[in-house]
Amino acid sequence: MPKVHVKRGDTVLVIAGKDKGKKGEVIKVIPKKNRVIVEGVNMVTKHVKPNVANRQGGMVKQEASIHASNVMLYCKNCNKPTRIAHKILEDGSKVRVCKHCGETF
Repeated sequence: MPKVHVKRGDTVLVIAGKDKGKKGEVIKVIPKKNRVIVEGVNMVTKHVKPNVANRQGGMVKQEASIHASNVMLYCKNCNKPTRIAHKILEDGSKVRVCKHCGETF
């Protein structure tokens, strides 16, 4: 299974596509397709039938997935998008680190 450079809960910046420049939190990661769903990005209209959960039905706006290569991790400490480095701590655990300021994610 391919690895994705972001995890659920990360803040990311969209760097390509129709929503370029938007920031949002990763809601879901789909590693098999190398895609992510970001809050408030790539909104699509879905037509739903009335059911138990949604009595009225109608058109619902929801987020669709975008390719993981179109998002970049956003560092809250230095307030800019960044690449990540991996660092192994003294206790043997592996953490993700900001390339600019050294902050751990």
